[in-house]
Amino acid sequence: MAEQLDANRPLRVAVIGAGPSGIYATEALIKQSEVAVSVDVFDRLPTPYGLVRYGVAPDHQTIKSVTKVMQKVLQDPRVRFLGNVEYGRDLTYADLKRHYDAVVYTVGASSDRHLNIPGEELPGSLSATEFVAWYNGHPDYQNLDIRLDVRGVAVVGMGNVAVDVTRILAKTAEELGRTDIADHALPVLAQSQVTDIYMLGRRGPAQAKFTTKELRELGELLNADVLVRPEELELDEKSAASIAHDPAMLKNLEVLREFAARPLSGKPRRIHIRFFVSPVAVLGEGRVQKIRLEKNRLDENLNAVGTGQFEELEVGMVLRSVGYKGVPLPEVPFDSRKGVIPNQGGRVLREGQVALGEYTAGWIKRGPSGVIGTNKADATETIKLLLEDAPRLPRAPEPSPEAVTQLLQSRGVRYVTLERWLKLDQHECAQGQAQGRPRVKVTSVAKMLELRDCLNTF
Repeated sequence: MAEQLDANRPLRVAVIGAGPSGIYATEALIKQSEVAVSVDVFDRLPTPYGLVRYGVAPDHQTIKSVTKVMQKVLQDPRVRFLGNVEYGRDLTYADLKRHYDAVVYTVGASSDRHLNIPGEELPGSLSATEFVAWYNGHPDYQNLDIRLDVRGVAVVGMGNVAVDVTRILAKTAEELGRTDIADHALPVLAQSQVTDIYMLGRRGPAQAKFTTKELRELGELLNADVLVRPEELELDEKSAASIAHDPAMLKNLEVLREFAARPLSGKPRRIHIRFFVSPVAVLGEGRVQKIRLEKNRLDENLNAVGTGQFEELEVGMVLRSVGYKGVPLPEVPFDSRKGVIPNQGGRVLREGQVALGEYTAGWIKRGPSGVIGTNKADATETIKLLLEDAPRLPRAPEPSPEAVTQLLQSRGVRYVTLERWLKLDQHECAQGQAQGRPRVKVTSVAKMLELRDCLNTF
């Protein structure tokens, strides 16, 4: 029988994932004063911040400033960041149980949902997730074959990610060159031959998921006109009622109507915002050449129903942005239908029973919803339960922080500490400053580790 926790040593907690949820969970642990804690935050990449670094659009630097707050959390003396450590490969479930009293899984939702239509597998058809990761310099996607020698691109989806990729495709090379967009992406986007970008929604404007701020940015682009069909902005009775008392949705509709009323100004690119259309096939010989759409109507439950009317758009690329989904972790329960770790308010469930000492937060807990800040309340909810459980958690048999780093060293894991990440961060910012950019990202793990070992500032 394992010993119970006592006051003689801090509660040892492992957080798996150093994105917003993981850092907010860590922050909640160190902000409370009832239980002494010692937290190790792991990430499979050498870099922290997850989607803030690799998901937020490069032209949205203000949003990325949240990393300053996150950095302070990681700099707390009770916290260690250990990057380039992959759970399931470098650190096992048995290791976590041996060295930690509690573990919090905060790995996000790294996969994406498919359209499940013919031709979706053609070259030139990919997820917006992959495209975003490519232009944001995610190491897993740096070598993605992106070809923009096409005139038309279809972006399937009506959320903020769809708006982001549409905006990036529409911007000039000069505008993008002032951001921290990946160096490998800049020349490809600079030589883009894209003239028409189609943002496609299967339902109407009252069901679109983008925010007004993101939507309005499309109308402020120097390089692109926005086209909206007035007839696709007409609301049925139920849709109108559903947003009658929703100021944000009413504002979206107002912006869309303003776009629809605008005359074309002859800008080199055009953004077509289309509603009530569903892709039914991607067509092409060897590569994407067209996308076939079916016109929809809404039923009494506001679900999209096909009408049997079809049209085809000439596009050379299809980017699906229809949602993220979680990926299972080794030896951790997983609900494959929902794409989450089964849990009760954040307590992990194994075969329907609470697994004492195991917790989850963020998208892998609740599914992909909300913005970065949404994860703060979510993580706080989970940590509240963890702290409630603290008095009855079994003691880890080998709790010393040194035991973990010795284990990683014995396995040849080249882990990255916060100190070394901060040096890499300084290096990226210095490279960026020389070019008038926020930073120039290192996009290869091998290069990051090379710099970790040989920069004279380390």
